[in-house]
Amino acid sequence: MKNSSNIENMKFTENLKAIRITKHLTQKDVAIGLSIPISTYANWEQGRTEPNIQELFKLIKFFEIDANDLFDLDSI
Repeated sequence: MKNSSNIENMKFTENLKAIRITKHLTQKDVAIGLSIPISTYANWEQGRTEPNIQELFKLIKFFEIDANDLFDLDSI
């Protein structure tokens, strides 16, 4: 059984990828826009690593979204 932290991480990674695809961007496009290595962004989408708070703010600003779009805060 997965713990709630893993489930929340899965939601984040799924949402992150869905937002990118909806905006018709590649992982490379996002990485360049955030000035980070492509591998860093790919790892976020795959759930291998997580962005820090500054990187989260950059994602929100870059995608022009709010935090709920990434985290499904309404479901908590």
